[in-house]
Amino acid sequence: MRALPGLRGLWGPPPLQLPLLLLCLLAAVRRGWADGNTTASPLTTLPIREEMMTKYSNLSLGSHNISLTASPLTTLPIREEMMTKYSNLSLESHSISLTAQSSVPVEKNITLERPSRIELTCKFTASGDVNSVNVTWKKGDEQLTNYCINATGNILYTQYMFTIINSNQMGNYSCFFEEEKKQRGTFNFRVPEVQGKNKPLVTYVGDSAVLICKCQHCSPLNWTWYSSNGSIQVPVDVHVNDKYAINGTNANETRLKIMQLSEDDKGSYWCHAVFQLGESQIHVELIVLSYLVPLKPFLGIVVEVIILVAIILFCEMYTQKKKMHTDDGKEFEQVEQLKSDDSNGVENNAPRHRKSESVNQ
Repeated sequence: MRALPGLRGLWGPPPLQLPLLLLCLLAAVRRGWADGNTTASPLTTLPIREEMMTKYSNLSLGSHNISLTASPLTTLPIREEMMTKYSNLSLESHSISLTAQSSVPVEKNITLERPSRIELTCKFTASGDVNSVNVTWKKGDEQLTNYCINATGNILYTQYMFTIINSNQMGNYSCFFEEEKKQRGTFNFRVPEVQGKNKPLVTYVGDSAVLICKCQHCSPLNWTWYSSNGSIQVPVDVHVNDKYAINGTNANETRLKIMQLSEDDKGSYWCHAVFQLGESQIHVELIVLSYLVPLKPFLGIVVEVIILVAIILFCEMYTQKKKMHTDDGKEFEQVEQLKSDDSNGVENNAPRHRKSESVNQ
């Protein structure tokens, strides 16, 4: 077989043919990469490569960027804005004192209406060396860090500072001192309590009732009323049912007026006060009576009086009747006695009359 003139120079002695072919292939691959071609193989012919480029040219290009900063999660301007915002919050300082001889945990209830900076301090009087006392802080069951400890003589101070900005940060914060036995002081954070009428409100069918809820020394963001039928609370919608009206003279008070009451309106009504740090609620019991209900005791008394009068009249009639029978018997005996006396008198006069006649003769 004859070799082509153009490739004759490539063909040499048999041992050199394979390395020369490999060098040619590598050169073709490098040329394709240098030209910027996206070919997958140097053996792909030009028409096939153009067909592949035409086929996949309509595909979209997806681009994804990931930015990494030295800040953990917040950029510097945002962090400065947050610090400026929270620095304007009011500071709430509270303290608890404990001793090694304390027999029961010490608790302090704290009412908090709006976000605040909190400073909690626990003072512990040790019975021995303060360096042997183990101090810890917890929120519920969660271990806390970044608290301060200071000792003066046999008195140990620990302080925990933080900021409450939402309802998740409310709850119980406790300091623990462990010497011979563990002593605990707890700060209980809660929103203001809502106050209502403790006794049930009693009214009658057809009347109107006004339920009142108040919050002393606080101003809730919003008030909401619910009616409770069993365990389900249904919001009171004044726009759907015109028998309800909700108003309040002040921000710390709400009034629910129910008009044209029926027996179906009785039950529990809940008022919810919404604060920045949570919600507070209380229920008011409503009892709706018909007008026959107050008459029932009166009717019972009337029936009892009628029965008593009837018994008395019956007794009087029976006594009178018995007395009449007794009088009739006595009168009959008197008549009989008179009759017998008359008959005896006639018999006694007859012999006397006969005797007088014999004397005259």
